[in-house]
Amino acid sequence: MKAGAPLDDAPRALAWLWPLVALLAVSALLLGIHIARVLIAGEGFGFDVPLLLALRVPGHLDTPVGPVWLRQSAIDVSALGGFTLMWLFGGSGIAALCFLRRRAEAAWIAASLVGASLLSSELKSVIHRPRPDVVPHLVWVDNASFPSGHAMISAATYLTIALMLAGIEPRRAVRVAIVSFFSLLVVLIGCSRVYLGVHWPSDVLGGWCFGTVWALLVFAANRWLRRRR
Repeated sequence: MKAGAPLDDAPRALAWLWPLVALLAVSALLLGIHIARVLIAGEGFGFDVPLLLALRVPGHLDTPVGPVWLRQSAIDVSALGGFTLMWLFGGSGIAALCFLRRRAEAAWIAASLVGASLLSSELKSVIHRPRPDVVPHLVWVDNASFPSGHAMISAATYLTIALMLAGIEPRRAVRVAIVSFFSLLVVLIGCSRVYLGVHWPSDVLGGWCFGTVWALLVFAANRWLRRRR
């Protein structure tokens, strides 16, 4: 196998990939379930309140720490995980894969986006955690707090897009760059929700866990079906 071969052409060289994917998926799932069980039991996490307060100016809880432009930047980054842009970028990824004649991968991205959205909505309705009330919200929200839909759906969708694109890219450095960029984007989206005061940090952590698991399941299912064909 050539060093820069696409993932689809490297089953033996990437034999280590599946144990790593399984370990990451199981770890994220167990952590997400643990967070959900603690919240269902009516308990909380000691780091939630201190982290929210640490991001506000003491004595002026309606003012976030950092330069003035950082607040608008957080709003802009947060929007990348919102309904409108998630469906816009998800649709763009689907269109790009269809253009590259990767219709199966395009269908998996659609499944990732729709599935994660439905799962996030169901978890919110079951756990029904109130939004943070220790600091003023810097953007408008109207539904339950756990899990962070922005964190979960962006993790599921953007990581699925990254893995699908990396799977057809022959250059290793580009594959790493693709996955790193989308991973950083997911992290920034989740952090922006805490900075804006609309989510507890544990909401975002749980969203990342469930969204990552969903993306890895979609990736594994796609690869398994391709191998069978």
